[in-house]
Amino acid sequence: MGAGTGIEWTDATWNPIGGCSIHSPGCIHCYAQKLAGTRLKRHPLYAGTTKLVKGKPVFNGVLTAADDDAAVWRWPLSWRGAKQPVMGAGKPSLIFVGDMSDLFHEDRPDEVIDRVFAIMALCPQHIFQVLTKRADRLRRYLLDPHTCNRIYGLVCDLTLDGFAKVVLMAPTSDEELAPPGRRIYLDKWPLPNVWIGVSVENQSYADERIPLLLDTPAAVRFLSCEPLLGPIDFSESSWAAQPKLDWIIAGGESGHDARPMNPQWARWLRNQCADAGVSFFFKQWGEWRHKGPKPSETPGRFALAPREFDGPIVEVDHYPRQFASFGSTVLERIGKKEAGRNLDGVEHINFPRQP
Repeated sequence: MGAGTGIEWTDATWNPIGGCSIHSPGCIHCYAQKLAGTRLKRHPLYAGTTKLVKGKPVFNGVLTAADDDAAVWRWPLSWRGAKQPVMGAGKPSLIFVGDMSDLFHEDRPDEVIDRVFAIMALCPQHIFQVLTKRADRLRRYLLDPHTCNRIYGLVCDLTLDGFAKVVLMAPTSDEELAPPGRRIYLDKWPLPNVWIGVSVENQSYADERIPLLLDTPAAVRFLSCEPLLGPIDFSESSWAAQPKLDWIIAGGESGHDARPMNPQWARWLRNQCADAGVSFFFKQWGEWRHKGPKPSETPGRFALAPREFDGPIVEVDHYPRQFASFGSTVLERIGKKEAGRNLDGVEHINFPRQP
């Protein structure tokens, strides 16, 4: 079914699919594979989707999807929405699609992706957030001229089969004569209630994935820079492109093996977003935060810090205090809750402007 979530930038998660595989460095400490191989290992969607590597569960590439008649497919249609939407009172609720998997995994059948998009089309009262590391598959799928026809054909089939009670509206329909009820407009593509995003953890993956995202049809395009493993500079081309990015989420890594994030990387993203008028959401510091007094901030640009954290992590008296350094910047491992989400004393909880 759908579920409430602690993810700060959404209201709920929806998982009709399961399974994945390691794709890039940001995947290494993925919370989803840990859950799939431990607490959820007997769940039908996650059973058999992981293997043990050095005693830890790792996604093995086995992909799953709920049966067509499973209740999870109907959940978005019946959910009334969040009591207190993260975007604010009176705003639509946000649903993160497939946080335990990657919808656009290279081995995921188009038929499964089509069904997910058909359900999203049937729920214009919600906004769905689709996030992937497979930007190439995402682009091919949404640029395919047959994709829209397949999805709306499935929408019609599901409606006629009684799966959902909606009013299908052709572009020339007279709204005044239409019966009351939720409406699906067959001329809306890309779907206006679906935000499309890609995960980028450092400069090399930003350079690879962002141009593909910018060439993908979407009502809203966003980035998740979490875990942020290095600085990302958008100055060359991304901001100048049309269409451009609408939203950037940034955050450090959490969990037992979390890698530290240099504070300058987060500030660098924040400054670039401010310059370009792009909404910025700072999700978390993660396990690590700057030790000691808040450093004074130099106006203007920050010099780029080391491109990746190359250690070492120093243990003091073995436990519980750990420190890491980026040059003169020293971080202490204090835990996600204590580290919080304030960046230079400000909580950045901005969302993209609605199209």
